[in-house]
Amino acid sequence: MATSNSNVATFGQRSEGYADSRPSYPEPLFDWIVSHCRGRQVAWDCATGNGQAARSLATRFEKVCATDLSKEQVAQGFAAPNISYTAASAEDSGFEDDTFDLVTVAQALHWFDFNRFWPEVRRVSKPGALFCAWAYVWPEVDEALAGQVLEPIKNLVDPFWAEGNRIIMRGYRPDEIQFPFKLLETPKFSIDVDWTFEQFMAFVETWSAYKIAVADPEVSEKISEIEQAAASTYAGRSFAVSMPIQMLAAPIN
Repeated sequence: MATSNSNVATFGQRSEGYADSRPSYPEPLFDWIVSHCRGRQVAWDCATGNGQAARSLATRFEKVCATDLSKEQVAQGFAAPNISYTAASAEDSGFEDDTFDLVTVAQALHWFDFNRFWPEVRRVSKPGALFCAWAYVWPEVDEALAGQVLEPIKNLVDPFWAEGNRIIMRGYRPDEIQFPFKLLETPKFSIDVDWTFEQFMAFVETWSAYKIAVADPEVSEKISEIEQAAASTYAGRSFAVSMPIQMLAAPIN
């Protein structure tokens, strides 16, 4: 899910835990994607991470090629007979020309070198193929949990977000990502889950900024104090968590 060595290292940390602690994307999102595809033979899930999107695509396409720069991430990829995992960059995939009916990027577009990625998308895609990228940023949770845990931790880790993360926070502006295709109107989707306090904290701990922040002793101590105080109140309790999805899609020309 990254394009620089430092980002690969961050996403490679605790890849198994990452796979367990990141939520799945809603199936209606994939139904919408398929409804706008001319063909369903081959899809490329670029920057697949542990294959969360690839797994859903595999039930709708004959073959899914899933790539990620992080060897640790693809090693934890969800297994399916029609998914092939490869460690490769978004900008230099190694695929042949005119291969794909669909190119997807889930939770990773903001890391790419856009000057090199968009020509690669055009090169490997069939005429009229679909491109679709999406991402979520902040979870929406119970007001008390947000006030006692989420917002304080967000504030503490804020200085440690990379610029790529801030692209997503600003909403994938077409001019900022140099988007070269004519956008389709997309519906609103969200990830909605019921998580225990422990599951919610495991998700927070997958944030790249969190991983970097806890290497700072002073910040780490403050985060630990927040988590310990919250655990005494919320341990074992369940919460409704909603994560609105930002999405862009377009025919590739």
